[in-house]
Amino acid sequence: MLTDDLKKQIQVAYSEFLAGRDLRARSGQKQMIAQIARCIGNITVDSDGKRDGEGHVCLVEAGTGTGKTVAYLLSAIPLALARDKKLVLSTATVALQEQLVEKDLPALLGIEGLKVKFVLAKGRGRYLCVSQLERQLVDQQQLGQIALYEDELAQKLDAETVSLYKSMLNDFAAGRWDGDRDNLQMDLDERDWQPVTSDHLQCTNRRCQHLSVCPFFKAREALDHADVVVANHDLVLADLALGGGAILPEPSDALYIFDEGHHLAQKTKGHFSYSIRLKGARRWLASLEKHFTRMLSDCQQQSTLTEYVEKLQVPLKDLDQSLERTEQLVSLVLEKQVQDNGRDQRYRFAGGRIPETLQSSAVDLARASERAVSRTELIVNLLKEAIDGGIAEIDKDIAEQWYPRIGQAWSRLQGYFWLARSYQVQDAPDQTPTARWVNLVETNDGWDYECCSSPVSAAGTLQEHLWDACYGAVVTSATLTALGRFDRVLADLGLEPGTAVAKFDSPFDYRNSATLRVPQMLADPSNPEEHTDEVASFLSKQLPDAKSTLVLFSSWKQMFRVLEQLDDSIKNKVLAQGDYSKQEILRLHRERIDEQQVSIIFGQASFAEGVDLPGQYLTEVIITKLPFSVPDDPVDATMGEWIDQQGGNAFAEWTIPMTSMRLTQAVGRLLRTEQDQGSVILLDKRIVSRRYGRQLLDSLPPFRRQFS
Repeated sequence: MLTDDLKKQIQVAYSEFLAGRDLRARSGQKQMIAQIARCIGNITVDSDGKRDGEGHVCLVEAGTGTGKTVAYLLSAIPLALARDKKLVLSTATVALQEQLVEKDLPALLGIEGLKVKFVLAKGRGRYLCVSQLERQLVDQQQLGQIALYEDELAQKLDAETVSLYKSMLNDFAAGRWDGDRDNLQMDLDERDWQPVTSDHLQCTNRRCQHLSVCPFFKAREALDHADVVVANHDLVLADLALGGGAILPEPSDALYIFDEGHHLAQKTKGHFSYSIRLKGARRWLASLEKHFTRMLSDCQQQSTLTEYVEKLQVPLKDLDQSLERTEQLVSLVLEKQVQDNGRDQRYRFAGGRIPETLQSSAVDLARASERAVSRTELIVNLLKEAIDGGIAEIDKDIAEQWYPRIGQAWSRLQGYFWLARSYQVQDAPDQTPTARWVNLVETNDGWDYECCSSPVSAAGTLQEHLWDACYGAVVTSATLTALGRFDRVLADLGLEPGTAVAKFDSPFDYRNSATLRVPQMLADPSNPEEHTDEVASFLSKQLPDAKSTLVLFSSWKQMFRVLEQLDDSIKNKVLAQGDYSKQEILRLHRERIDEQQVSIIFGQASFAEGVDLPGQYLTEVIITKLPFSVPDDPVDATMGEWIDQQGGNAFAEWTIPMTSMRLTQAVGRLLRTEQDQGSVILLDKRIVSRRYGRQLLDSLPPFRRQFS
């Protein structure tokens, strides 16, 4: 129950916060504090302190400028401390994590009742693995690296990559870099980063000789002693997939705040998506035998290890045969698609339904991969025992060298099993389906078939693993509603229609602070060539007068084509996504503005949110196209089919609400404080020419409107 003492503690903390910064109370902020306090404070518990009722989740949309971060911290911290629960703050972006750790939480530590220990938790894949980096710098002939796909197997490292890795190692050793990928100034390609990081199946954990300097474990040392854990959605989902409590606090003892909560459903779907490239998988299996032979040689043919490798041969052979059979069936499925549409195509199984022949093949693939997984696990555990010194015949250093490589193979075999399991079953008619499709992709070794699957809804997963398991949760964002309603987000998150929701508008004076301008455009975005040329023509006239502008594109192709058509006098002022990391672009942009220079950012969807450029740092946002999802996206298409089959209207119930949320996020980059001013320019005629345009316009903040 929310006691009077807790109410008073929260009120005093808020008053002290305001007084310490000479601020006035904001209506929306006060209401948000009260909303969260009521929801979490009234959670009932049993004699063991475990939640024994419902009503423990609430959704809060708080417009920009409401001060939602302070609101949920001031209300949730006292409640979590009073109930002896860990507070897990989960975000979708690194920028917000850093803001919480470097600014918001430290600012509250001086307030009575809010003196907490906090720690930033990131996934293992964000940190350098010193062992892996050193391994990349030895002779590639001795590496025996097992890559994700056969066509990605490392060749002899070129001079540029060697120089890059040496620089990374030197910077880490000298203390100039802490091993956190997010603190790299360069925009490191994933193919360069992946070989020098690790996952839980490759890491030797406490057995590693570099444990004392390991960036990952150094970052986790304080986790058990923290009152507040700052994480991200991916890490929370990874922990829940492991049963909860494996990485983060136990869900039943945790109070979650999901900031940027509009990402949670999409992140969940991505977390349970799988894929296999069939030809690459067979080539990889063929190379695997060589690696096992070398491992046995390095380990002096140790008897138990030799026995385990021999027992693995039969399931690996069965797996190869199943992959070959699946490849033949998939090729037949794609044959007509290729004839009609050419290469680089995708075939989506309507409704996610797999043909019986392919489904039968998937059953065999699942059986073979499951046996391969279980027997590879025996090898992994044996190497782990050798690292601990439990097997005298296997040298510890040799075991430590091979452990991550076999762990990577184990992980990949698990991926085969999960994909095959997804393809072997049909979805229940009354449940949202799994999207299943095949891509025809070009690799260094020719064309390959990539089988993919992804759930179209996160509802069931979140309900089972999060909402039913946690002590309490708050989902918040500046954009949770779609077209002014919570229906869509509640359905996506698997929450009941009666879940507590609240919407607090921004205190900004939008009408007097900004203009929404829709110039007359002749080309419809459905004709991408003409529309791109017209966008380039408009920007050629608009950008010479720019000072601090963000141009948002819906496709890389359009962004690059527009850049090609611009005069060099404009290009030289552009900071384009892909040339630098997102954080480096924002840093360079602020630096230019501080030096009274012109700065123009060209970015994709990732720049449509999580970008905070107040005042003169951003006075103009140009959106080249309404942010509809990609037309051939298999997940959205499968979801749309299912909605229509249930008697609904996918375009009205799914497409338009999702577009509304994305557009609101994009225009939200402009005004970040009550003093900001500027304009939003939308280069898409459909906002005024189509019937749904009025819905989208009415869901935006009340800017002054200017239509040409």
